Amino acid sequence: MFEWDSVSTCSFFFFDCLINYNRFSEGMDSIMKDLNSPHSMGTTIIGVTYDGGVILGADSRTSTGLYVANRASDKITQLTDNVYLCRSGSAADSQLVSDYVRHFLHQHTIQLGQPATVKVAANLIRLLSYNNKNMLQAGLIVGGWDKYEGGKIYGVPLGGTIVEQPFAIGGSGSTYLYGFFDQEWKNGMTKDEAEKLVVKAVSLAIARDGASGGVVRTVIINSEGVTRNFYPGDTLPLWHEELPPQNSLLDILSSSSSSAEPMVS
Repeated sequence: MFEWDSVSTCSFFFFDCLINYNRFSEGMDSIMKDLNSPHSMGTTIIGVTYDGGVILGADSRTSTGLYVANRASDKITQLTDNVYLCRSGSAADSQLVSDYVRHFLHQHTIQLGQPATVKVAANLIRLLSYNNKNMLQAGLIVGGWDKYEGGKIYGVPLGGTIVEQPFAIGGSGSTYLYGFFDQEWKNGMTKDEAEKLVVKAVSLAIARDGASGGVVRTVIINSEGVTRNFYPGDTLPLWHEELPPQNSLLDILSSSSSSAEPMVS
């Protein structure tokens, strides 16, 4: 038989557990709401045609909201020997689409006995993106070279539309580049001119877009094959109000202290 003190202690203990449970439930609801809420997934991808082929370029930052999940990712994925894909949006969605398309193109090549054209690859991506438009969050740029049509660039934005373009830009960093490309892009560029344009454009997007960053990767596709190039972040040009790259916080503090004037008593 419980005494009064024991009953009151048990009651207080029960109410204390109930309060803690309610707090835990509210905390879990808040966590699940944060997990299920949409996150900003930024990037910068570019595809440019030139006289003889195409050049694809991208930054390397994979972000989840304010968190940088991967600072050196490769957003230019190989589909076949002559066709590559620039991915933006959800990394999981775009990787899944590229895996499916790579499998289908491999079967297509075996059946025909020759490499698939850029148009075939782009239409496969369009088909998957359009048929699953309510579930996918992926903006894609297809680029490549084939013996029938030469170098081609196709944009496949959200929703599964397919547009053949002389150049295509995508991702969150593209909003800073439309006017730049309207002025700088020209028909019949050489390979070096086109690659310099792509690297300059990605570095401009990195300077303005907080969700783009890291290094710049380019892929050159023409009749001679495929060439991959890599541009580290500390070799990219600096733009307005950009700070030079530092290896660590200690470098910044040491440089600021060494440049400071001595105090005069």
